[in-house]
Amino acid sequence: MTGIRGSILLVVVSGVLFGTAGTAKALGPAGVPPIAAGVLRIQIGAIALLATMPLLGARRGRLPVLWRRPQILVTAVAAALYQPFFFGAVSSVGVALGTLVAVGSEPVFAGLLGWVALRHRPTLGWLAATAIAVVGLALRSSGQVASGGDTGGLLLALGAGLASACYTVAAKHQLDRDATAIEVPTASFVLGGLLLAPLLIGQPMGWLATPGGASVVLYLGVATMAIANVLLAHGIHGLPPGPAATLMLTDPVVATLLGVVVLGESLSPVAALGVALVLAGLVLQGIVVARSDPGDLEPAPVL
Repeated sequence: MTGIRGSILLVVVSGVLFGTAGTAKALGPAGVPPIAAGVLRIQIGAIALLATMPLLGARRGRLPVLWRRPQILVTAVAAALYQPFFFGAVSSVGVALGTLVAVGSEPVFAGLLGWVALRHRPTLGWLAATAIAVVGLALRSSGQVASGGDTGGLLLALGAGLASACYTVAAKHQLDRDATAIEVPTASFVLGGLLLAPLLIGQPMGWLATPGGASVVLYLGVATMAIANVLLAHGIHGLPPGPAATLMLTDPVVATLLGVVVLGESLSPVAALGVALVLAGLVLQGIVVARSDPGDLEPAPVL
């Protein structure tokens, strides 16, 4: 049981770090291109992980072996796509709504993909927790959508949620095989950063030479990519993809609170109720997983 609770805690803490990404970007210099921020985020995360691999007992020589696996190619492409999708959504529809839709859609995608790809059958507990959270997300976002929310921005946020779910499921497969929690994100971000490198061509980069710009991208890369994803990998190693993704709803809760407190974004009573429901779904999922028999978390055959 201690192992399960430890996994829950690691996923929740990683969600807290992820939830600071949109606010950190918003606090950076004005005019930072979303694409540039996303590409540099994954590249700095990759550099940080490469530098620390030996300190964590991992070998860089394992990376070429991992890059030959289809699942690592999926994690790399998914991590790469998530960056422009997420930051594009945040720039279009705001930090709170962009993060809520992106991360809020991930549990549904992850649960379905985990069922199909890893044979993790969805449980009633997961369905109930996710349903409560989805209702909360609908309440949270309804006012902003009705008042002129950008449809393209919402689609970008959904794309980010799907990319994140693909990453989670493919990473879970490799963690259950023989890859470690440091190897999976490192292999994914190095390759994903290379795939995104051409997008930096033609991007304005003068902001990067300012103290504020450099600080923001360092924080995004080290805290919200390197550290957060290593914690996440350790956590999902002991949890099914669906419940793990539901626990990641710590991310939009934190993002919403930061959006209101730090950025001055408004929150209506209905939206506040929505956030409370998201939090309730997160707590319910944590309780359900913590009380589960470890054997129940293993993949169940699909009939």
